[in-house]
Amino acid sequence: MSLRPPRLGQVSVPGRDTGLSVLEAEMMSEAAAALGRAGARVEAALARLKDPEALAEIGREVLLRQAADAVWSFFIQREACGLKDQRQVVADLAIPRAVLVRIGAR
Repeated sequence: MSLRPPRLGQVSVPGRDTGLSVLEAEMMSEAAAALGRAGARVEAALARLKDPEALAEIGREVLLRQAADAVWSFFIQREACGLKDQRQVVADLAIPRAVLVRIGAR
């Protein structure tokens, strides 16, 4: 008996998931979870940037660098998910120009 891997584009029968479709669903789920975690890191970094205590304790330059790293990672993760336009995210999260300048975004 020989086994053949499922062909790409093959119509799946309801109730019978192929190994490939299960793997694709798992990969999409992990990509979405990673995107959510990256977004949470951006929100936390931007909140620290606005916190007067953190500014006094850590310093603005360090906080800007941390925020820029988080935003850059988030943008990369979004692009890996096929989301290439960052303008709406910049507006929604109110990412400061000082952070964007550090990652080279326009």
